[in-house]
Amino acid sequence: MNLWIALIRGINVGGHNILPMKDLRAQLKRAGYQNVRTYIQSGNCVLEAEATEASDIETGIASIIEDEFGFRPNVMAFTATEFAAALALNPFPTRKFDPKNTHVFFLASSPTAPDFNTMNRDLQPGEAFELTEHLFFLRASNGLGRSKIAARIERLLGVSATARNLNTVQKICEMTDS
Repeated sequence: MNLWIALIRGINVGGHNILPMKDLRAQLKRAGYQNVRTYIQSGNCVLEAEATEASDIETGIASIIEDEFGFRPNVMAFTATEFAAALALNPFPTRKFDPKNTHVFFLASSPTAPDFNTMNRDLQPGEAFELTEHLFFLRASNGLGRSKIAARIERLLGVSATARNLNTVQKICEMTDS
């Protein structure tokens, strides 16, 4: 069995795409996933599966949610090693910056033409960002909801993304160790 982290995008936000984690865990277990665990209500799953390709996990989970809950979310899956890289690559040390204000955007693919001009123009006081091949880090000291960059990140990068703050990333990594 292989250990996977699945991030489900756009659930339980503003009363839309309601997906109770207890029900999701039950459906994933019924589908054959093992040791299914979730963290908070925003679609963070740690599970084991025989699958060796992220796309199989992504399609499988999205299909289960569509069949059982009536909507099809975007799902991004990562091995535990790939996911832990987000902590290792974080350019904003947690001893200096509050981890709840540092967000990791997990990217569906590597951006080919990111709009750095607009990002730099829209940078708010207390914000900083860094892009790696498959991760975009945004420190938003005034909160993610106030960031002009965060609101338009997919358009600015030209790829699909889902974000988690560093506290959440850390907790999910801890779940993979247990």
